[in-house]
Amino acid sequence: MDQVADVSESFAQSADPARVNDYDSFAEAYAAENEHSLVNAYYERPAMTALAGDVSGRRILDAGCGSGPLAEALRERGAVVTGIDASAAMLALARRRLGDDVALHVGDLNDRLPFDDGAFDDVTASLVLHYLEDWGPTLAEIRRVLRPGGRLIASVDHPVVAYTFQDPRPDYFATTSYTFDWAFNGRSVPMKFWRRPLHAMTEAFTTAGFRVTTISEPQPDPTARELFPDGFHDLSTKPVFLFFVAEVPPTATGSDD
Repeated sequence: MDQVADVSESFAQSADPARVNDYDSFAEAYAAENEHSLVNAYYERPAMTALAGDVSGRRILDAGCGSGPLAEALRERGAVVTGIDASAAMLALARRRLGDDVALHVGDLNDRLPFDDGAFDDVTASLVLHYLEDWGPTLAEIRRVLRPGGRLIASVDHPVVAYTFQDPRPDYFATTSYTFDWAFNGRSVPMKFWRRPLHAMTEAFTTAGFRVTTISEPQPDPTARELFPDGFHDLSTKPVFLFFVAEVPPTATGSDD
């Protein structure tokens, strides 16, 4: 799911662990916030669509699709999009946005995906993998539903960000969790993410059978400079997200059909 940038964050233990990451409880507020926010609308989504390139006619699974802004952008570029998300409330918003001609599924990315082997040309995972403690099973499933030569295009929290904000700072080389609060119009929402070092990310991709072809730290859309002058400077000079393109190797014959 797209992560909201301009919300207050407190890296303290959340008061109600049972409600952590409960997008059903704040779906409307979240979707409204990230629709036009600096890091979502002018940084993360443009970077994802740029990495995807020409998607006309490609079958794309948007894993953790949320309310559907990336799915919509990909469809507008000619892709045949399917969405899956753990939050029924977020998918209801996606249905409102995308209409009835996009297949949407409620599903947890920790579980087996409800799709056939090789069903997709690409999978997008927009700011979703950092919710998972163990990337292994999820990446294995994503690889299964991709055809040979298919791509996973993913964005995650930059590993330096959580390392810098946490006090005391954790062991950079360990995979550790951190909790914090997002604030929406005075309401505090508890969240929990997992951070891991860069080498652990790349090893997870290769262990799952992917070949990492791109690691990207892009700049925000220049049109945001006048809309968000202060935030634009910060986003242009500090790491926020890290982007990957990881490919499934083609078959031994060289065919990627």
